[in-house]
Amino acid sequence: MQNTRKSASVLKRIAQGPAPWLAPMCIVLVAMFIVPTVQVIGYSFTDAKLISKTINLTLKSYKVIFTNEATYEILKNTFIFVFFSVICQTLLGLVIALAVDKGEKLNMKGSVTVRVASLLSWAIPGVIVGVVWSFMYTETGTGYVVYLLKKIGFQNVTFLTNPKHALACTIFANIWRGTAQSMILSYAGLKTIPNDIIEAADIDGANSRQRLWYVILPSIFSVISTNIILNTIGTFNTFDMIVSLTGGGPGRATEVLAMTSYNSIFGSFNLGRGCAYAVILLFFNSCMAAIYFYILAKREK
Repeated sequence: MQNTRKSASVLKRIAQGPAPWLAPMCIVLVAMFIVPTVQVIGYSFTDAKLISKTINLTLKSYKVIFTNEATYEILKNTFIFVFFSVICQTLLGLVIALAVDKGEKLNMKGSVTVRVASLLSWAIPGVIVGVVWSFMYTETGTGYVVYLLKKIGFQNVTFLTNPKHALACTIFANIWRGTAQSMILSYAGLKTIPNDIIEAADIDGANSRQRLWYVILPSIFSVISTNIILNTIGTFNTFDMIVSLTGGGPGRATEVLAMTSYNSIFGSFNLGRGCAYAVILLFFNSCMAAIYFYILAKREK
């Protein structure tokens, strides 16, 4: 009887605690993320193929990856794509957020319109963004960008068909796509700055540049750093836009890790090697996630 009461008491404490609320999320997390991730890591140490049932444990996939010159070209494309995309997205997002915030303080018309226009690129799916920009980059008379350049005197301009230009064009399209998220986070950060701090800086005689550099940016430094990390993780995982925009071409000029993993599995049917590429991508994302959690923990202190 006493054991029954103890069991009932334990069950009551569990029911009143966070367990019932966390259980569904944990089940979904384990089923949809933990288990597939473990399977991907496991397959990366095999020679598994989609068209074969024979599976052997081997390090051949990693050996082929790190001895293949194409891998280093893909890594170079990936890091160039991520670096310039993240830097430009963060800076442009901050500039737009500062402009909108200033416009609101001056009661200027159009501030809401600017925010809505900035958010449109974030709401559009990546595949659609790639298709739209591929139309704009079309090197025939229908390409809007080429049409404008011809109007100002530039002829025979190449974009996606030129390996030297294709990656830059892809980066530009991704910057347009990702600036909205940076703008939202920066704008939210600006709204957390107390007006007393800005007014104190004005009283001390600080000009606009000094207020930005010594007051505003330090006040939202944690927001900016979080913004950079989230943008980096998102850009590393960019796949849908590149597929519809360039397909990784011409050649391997715009091929990044996420696309290489996809092509290895569904193009070459090499599950082991594709999972190995995915594990490498997971490693980079995990490093950025660790930095993100470190910043969050530091902010809470």
